[in-house]
Amino acid sequence: MNTINDPNVSPETQMLHAPYSSKDAYGALNMPVYQAVAYEFDTAAQMEAAFTGKSPEHVYSRVSNPTVQYFEQRVKALTGADEVMAFNSGMAAIANTLMAVAYTGANIVTSPHLFGNTYSLIAFTLKDFGVEPRFCNLSDPAAAEKHIDRNTCAVFLETITNPQMEVADLQVLSDICKKRHVPLIADTTIVPFTAFRAAAFGVDIEVVSSTKYISGGATSLGGLTLDYGSYDWQQSPKLHTLTGQPGLSAFAAKMRREIYRNLGACMTPDVAARQLTGLETVAVRYERAAVTCRALAARVAQLDGVVSVNYPALEGHPYYAVSRRQFGDYPGAMFTFDLVSRAAAFRFIDRLQLIRRATNLFDNKTLAIHPASTIFGTFSEALRQSMDVSSNTIRISVGLENMEDLYNDFVQAMRM
Repeated sequence: MNTINDPNVSPETQMLHAPYSSKDAYGALNMPVYQAVAYEFDTAAQMEAAFTGKSPEHVYSRVSNPTVQYFEQRVKALTGADEVMAFNSGMAAIANTLMAVAYTGANIVTSPHLFGNTYSLIAFTLKDFGVEPRFCNLSDPAAAEKHIDRNTCAVFLETITNPQMEVADLQVLSDICKKRHVPLIADTTIVPFTAFRAAAFGVDIEVVSSTKYISGGATSLGGLTLDYGSYDWQQSPKLHTLTGQPGLSAFAAKMRREIYRNLGACMTPDVAARQLTGLETVAVRYERAAVTCRALAARVAQLDGVVSVNYPALEGHPYYAVSRRQFGDYPGAMFTFDLVSRAAAFRFIDRLQLIRRATNLFDNKTLAIHPASTIFGTFSEALRQSMDVSSNTIRISVGLENMEDLYNDFVQAMRM
């Protein structure tokens, strides 16, 4: 049964029934884990065709692997992306993506409200290679457009920032990017692509930490880059010479044939197998976690001692309207809340009995962390303030536990 591109079949079903590129010898319903490093050919001519990209055969698992390829194909079936590339972490997906579009003398327009390592990549690592970081308020369209010029290689943002919970209007940013001929690249990890269609809001390139929802409960590290084929790379000073090649966009060609190979950040086959299993249940797990998150955030906001709760689905949140327009009722399964001081935040975390003290997002278990002293702990206090990372803030990643059990843990931990 080949359901791919059948308009009468939902993307979720297409994903579950996506065919293998080659028939399995034993008719296995689950893609086997191909742990091979290299692959044998019958003739030298076949080897030449594979190595030069004239045939689709696998040659070396750092370049392509049957299990990883099938994971990518399933994500394509689910999202409608033109091309999907799988990496060994979410940060690898971001780094490879930006390396594909950036060049010495270029600039990246982005928000200072970024995950700690993403901020560090743009502000420090890429800057050392001559790529200028331009931080601005991306929720202000005028400020965003003011920072774009002919050397802007990308506008990059997180669809919901972590931990500030800022939500930019993607369609407005997309319109600006199209007018200025700049690709819009978005990290959409906070809301999975089963519940949010980035391309529908004008995102050209989507990056995802598949470690989160997709891995099926923190089973493995992974990342994804999705190219929707919506940007005209003829407009790119770096990639315009690659346009018009058969089979791949200029961006995908640059990634597949150079960046992905040369940096060696490919996903491993055992990880792809785990995440193939996680992909099958991500929609139902996300729904459970997101429903719990919204209900829990609303109740925590009423607790004595809680100064504020930050979750865009709560009425009165500054980004409530744009969040609802883009994400519906459930903008992810993460919220933050503030207590009166850093000391109070530490006491609360130390008193937790059910909720785990750990980093990561969207494990099956609910996790609590103090971002300022951990994820942003190596940053100066002045830099944390400029990023709006408060020492009074606690981040909660909601898992699959019973909501009442989670709430009761909050109640007992607040008894100080």
